[in-house]
Parts: sequence; C-alpha cells; structure tokens
Amino acid sequence: MARLRKKLGEILVAHKALDSTQTDQIEKLASGSGKRFGEAAIEAGLATEQQVTKALAAQFGIKYVDLSDNGLADSIDRSLMPDDLIRKHIVLPLSKKGNKLKLLIHDPMDLELMDMLRFRLSVEIDPRLAAKSQIMDLIEGGSSGGAPKQVAPGETLVTESIDRTIDQSVDRSMDKSIDVSSEDAPIVKLWNRILTEAVTMRASDVHMEPMADRVRLRYRIDGVCIERDNLPKRMQNALLSRVKLMAGMNIAEKRVPQDGRIKLQVEDQAIDFRASACPAFHGESVVARILRPDAVRIGLVNLGFEEDNLAIFNRIIRRPNGIFLVTGPTGSGKTTTLYSALDVLNRPDKKIITAEDPVEYNFDGINQCQVRDKIGLTFPVILRSMLRQAPNVILVGEIRDREVGEIAIQAALTGHLVFSTLHTNDAPSAITRLIDMGIKPFLVASSIQAIMAQRLIRVLCKECKTVDDNPDHKFLKLTGITPQEAVGKTLMPVGCSVCNKTGFKGRQAIFEMMMMNAQIRDMAFHTAPVADLRKAALAAGMRPLVGDGKIKILRGVTSPDEIARVTQVND
Repeated sequence: MARLRKKLGEILVAHKALDSTQTDQIEKLASGSGKRFGEAAIEAGLATEQQVTKALAAQFGIKYVDLSDNGLADSIDRSLMPDDLIRKHIVLPLSKKGNKLKLLIHDPMDLELMDMLRFRLSVEIDPRLAAKSQIMDLIEGGSSGGAPKQVAPGETLVTESIDRTIDQSVDRSMDKSIDVSSEDAPIVKLWNRILTEAVTMRASDVHMEPMADRVRLRYRIDGVCIERDNLPKRMQNALLSRVKLMAGMNIAEKRVPQDGRIKLQVEDQAIDFRASACPAFHGESVVARILRPDAVRIGLVNLGFEEDNLAIFNRIIRRPNGIFLVTGPTGSGKTTTLYSALDVLNRPDKKIITAEDPVEYNFDGINQCQVRDKIGLTFPVILRSMLRQAPNVILVGEIRDREVGEIAIQAALTGHLVFSTLHTNDAPSAITRLIDMGIKPFLVASSIQAIMAQRLIRVLCKECKTVDDNPDHKFLKLTGITPQEAVGKTLMPVGCSVCNKTGFKGRQAIFEMMMMNAQIRDMAFHTAPVADLRKAALAAGMRPLVGDGKIKILRGVTSPDEIARVTQVND
C-alpha cells in the first residue's frame, strides 16, 4: 500500500515554522485565493520562502539546497544546458554524470517541466530543491560556476529569434484574422525560423503535434525526438494553415491526409522539406522531413562499413546482373546506402533508371521516375517501361507486392543489376518475405545475389566522449563484449555544447551482409524456415548487426547501450 504524503502544513509545524492556529489561517487564505498552501504562507508573512522550500523538499523526498552558501553557488555549471531553458524555467544545472543531470528546481510539482527536460536534453533528471528567489538571483547575477555555453555559429541567433517570434505570434494569436501569407506576419516568420533552426541543429524531421491543451514542437536529431517547445493551443489553426500554404496543400481540407513539399533557402543552401499532414484526435499532426542535397553523397566509407563488408559491397554493386536488397525498418538509412551506390556507378558508360515514391533527391545523369498512382503511373508500369529503355542498373524504391517483385526478378534474370529495399528485421528474413508475397521460390533463389540489413546508430561526440571505467555489465553481455575486452575501450557519452548536451553527434550504420551461396539458394528453393537460413548465413561468415556494433564499440565510435537499443537485443 502506498504511503500517504504528509501535508505541507504538518511538516512546517513539525519544523516549528508554524503552529496549528497559523496553518488553519493559511488554509483559509489559500482556499479563498486559489493559491497553494506554501504561496499563501509566504504572502501572509507567516513563513519564509526558505522554510516553505525546505518543507516541500521533505514532503517530496528531494534534497534541499540553500544557495546562500557561497560554496554551493560556485558548484553550478550553466554550460550543461542551454541558457534559454535556464532563464525560461528558472532552473540551474549542478553537475552531470553519465546520463544523469543534477538540477536545481523550485517547484517539485511541475512534472510536465521534468518530462520536457528529459526529452529535450536526453537525460535523466536528479532534482534538488532551492528557493525560487535564490535561483533567480544566481541566474541574473551570472554566477555560473562554469564556462559559458559555446554554440555553433548562428545557433544562438536562431534560438533567440525563434523564441522572440513565438512570443510575437502568441500575442497576435488572439486575432481571428491572422495573416498566414504575408512574409512580415509573425506566424510566417515563426515557421521560417522553426525550419531554419531545425536545419542548423542537424535535425532530420520537424514534428508539430496538437495535444489537448497545447501544440508540441519536436525535432528528430540523430534519430531521437527532442522537444523544442510547447506552443499555445490557440495558435494551432494559424500554424496548420501556414505550413499547408507553404507545402502547396489544401488549407480547407482537414479530413484526409495530405502531402506536399516546401523549398526554403537556409544560409547559402536550398533545402527541400517533404511535408505530411495527418488528421489526429486533437487536430492535424504535421511532419516536415528535411531533405539535404548532400545527405546521400557522403561516400561509402563514411556510411560506417568495416573493411571486409565494404569490399563485399563494392564487388556486389559492380556485378552485371542480379538483385541486391537492403532491408531494415523505416528510417534505417536504406535509401542513403543505395543512393551512395548509385553515386559510385553514375558514369557516362552506364544507364541508370530509378522508380521511386517519392523522388527525394535529384541526381544528374540518372533517369528518375516518380510513381503517380492517381494517373496510373504505378511501380509495375514504370518497371515494364524501364526494361524497354535498355538500362544497366535499375533502382526500385521498394518491393511492396508480388507483381513488383516478379518484374524486378525478371529484370535481374535478363541481364540487369537491380537494387531495391524491403522492410524486414534482418537479412535472411528477406527471402521468406519475398516467398510470402507469392513469388516462386526458384525465382528468389536464382536471382538474388546478396541481402544486407542495416540500422543507424548515434556516434559519440568527439569533443566530450570519455572512457567508461564502470560499464554496465548488462549491456556488455548483450553486445557480446567480455569485461576484459571492455577495459579502457568502452566509451560513454558525457554531453557538451558541441553536441547540444546529448553526448552524441552524427550517425553511422551497422550492417549484416548475407551473400547467397549454393547452400542458401537450395534452402530458399525448398522454403526453409528463416531460423535455418540464418544459421546457414552465420556459418558462411555473415556478421550479425550486434557483431558489427561490437566492433564499433571497441573502436570508440559508439557505446554499448546504444548498440543494445538499436539492435533491440534481449537478455
């Protein structure tokens, strides 16, 4: 049975700050004014702010900190979190160890703030309670106890300007006739600055999500969603109308999903955003995916290939025919890998045609075809037309059904090199997935050259990563690392201004490369279970995703818990 929390008045009486008569008086004042007991006690002059804060700490089981002690004030390190968060929410960071941030707060009942900080900073919060006035004095007085926040060029300007624009938009959002088209309108400036800030912060997506009482704004950075802000509910319609206008959607249509594209100049680069609006319970949810022109031209080496897998990959993509499949869930980098392969092959002596839905990145020298189901330009129609164009290399965005799969296989068997993707968890599962679609086993067995599964992992920040002297043995076991191997080699995220306090900056892929051999082809022909296919592939030298991750852990690229998280390995 849960233990009931003591009332604040009872604690103040026990601390001899109040007597029972005074608590009755304060309760009447609080009920009459709608204020909390502690606020009413301070306003009535019956208790000091420090006494109430100390009692709150006892009530919630949080350690109390008296900031009038100069020694404690010197231990504050404001470099551990952005200054806009410190000032807006009146909090102060003390220290950080691993993924836990020790933080001074003044309101233990503000659970929404704790959740937001966990999301935005990607840390666990270890709260300490201090008087609000003392925290404010230290914030305004600049007693940081640590180095000032260092940010990338332009980041401070963008962050401050977006906060100012939000304030302007909030002020104007009471006006029912908000202008969503004039470039000088606050709501227009707000969206421009949101998208600009997301690009500056290396985000891959911007998420605007209507909630019951607010509109949540999040950025996905290195595969993890970070909460940027909570906008007032009354701004929802104006925000939706503006982004739909930018993306060329129907502003009046709110019942069905819509897609569109946004073009925006960010610094010296033209950036495309693929926007999607989806009706949800509290209003339309909008996601803008950022399509950077250089994202798919980072080079094969920078994708994260180990030397042996890179050599195999280079041999496969230079074969004259057959199918090469890349598998993994949405957002695992499959398109980037295949585009990187096309970039290598894109030479005057080769004709390359793609069928995509949608075409995200444009390549000079490659014939890219956009699927348009509404006018009958489907994957099968494009693929049949492709074969009459005499290509050397064909890219099919995704094999979604039997018809597309069979045409791709026929292309491979008639002398074309075919690249495509599938949504499966590992490489061997791709064989059973194709057969389950209705494709004949002998066609699958004879046409596929290799299958590669991949996932994206976060890379430790080079500026702040440090040796983990006491790694979690659970994660070592899950990733196949012995305690002896881990000594001096496993690193942990710390967090600094360069990586926005996350401890990670950038991503690489881990791979599972399955080459088809006589045994695996025979098993595919006889529709062997996926578990048997996997055993045969491992026996033939396939390194699993966890094994590839282990190499990157021991090279200091990432951490054991990151590999365990991404590969979803279990005890």
